[in-house]
Amino acid sequence: MTATRDFNASGRTVRVSRPDKALFPDDGITKADLARYYRTVAHRMLPQLRGRPLMLERHPDGIGGMSFMQKDVPEHFPDWIHRVELPKRQGTVTYLLCDDTATLLYLVDQGCITPHRFLSRADRPDHPDRLIFDLDPAGDDVAQVRIAALLLRDLLEQLRLPSAVMTTGSRGLHVLVPLDRSASFDDVRAFARGVAEHLAAGRPDTLTTEVRKEARKKRLYLDIQRNAYAQTAVAPFAVRARPGAPVAAPVTWAEVEAGDIGARSFTVNDMSARLEENPWQKVFRRGRSLGPARRRLDALR
Repeated sequence: MTATRDFNASGRTVRVSRPDKALFPDDGITKADLARYYRTVAHRMLPQLRGRPLMLERHPDGIGGMSFMQKDVPEHFPDWIHRVELPKRQGTVTYLLCDDTATLLYLVDQGCITPHRFLSRADRPDHPDRLIFDLDPAGDDVAQVRIAALLLRDLLEQLRLPSAVMTTGSRGLHVLVPLDRSASFDDVRAFARGVAEHLAAGRPDTLTTEVRKEARKKRLYLDIQRNAYAQTAVAPFAVRARPGAPVAAPVTWAEVEAGDIGARSFTVNDMSARLEENPWQKVFRRGRSLGPARRRLDALR
């Protein structure tokens, strides 16, 4: 077994230890395979990561072994990796910033399969530039998620807000709205709650905003809880620690309309074919203020 393998990226040489270690044993995907995947998607992924504090989902022994979520950057991480110190209720947290491909590969060496990102940037952590709705189905009902996503898109269009959609690699879809960072997390979350409640009120048999699982029954949960300071969401193009190595993949609304998209539609083995075009190219060019949208929502309600 090869002891180490070197990857050149961002003007650095990143040494990946135990490159033949099977991170996804049933799929034959090794640590070196994961490093190659992240190097391949880096040009699409890094614009979604730069300047954002990350939480690291680490699986040192692969998806069948021990795992943990990590916020604070370990002391042994090299000095060239960017960091930011942000407040928490009692003290501070030093978060990692993934600003280049070398950092992304170093995270793979450390057993990080899935990076989760802030919805805000480190320079204004209290003011998000993304609003997110997590469409969480009761089971694995692809049609239920698709219908909810399209209903949400149509409502956002009524409010004159653009939206983007992505698979999560887990259970549902994420719908995102670009923001101009003028609103605080509290205001953004209140708006998201209003949108979700209005949507659920029109479809009470299939949609819900109930936080308690036992109260949801078989309805899809419109989750807006990630719209808060220091909360994170899976990063676009991130690999999930599930059999098959599914990917959180940006998709087009046309693909959702066609009915062919599910939460785990894409994996590390087929993402390279999707990198030529960027389905989010136009959506995030300009962030939007929520003021006019909030007034339109109030009028609808």
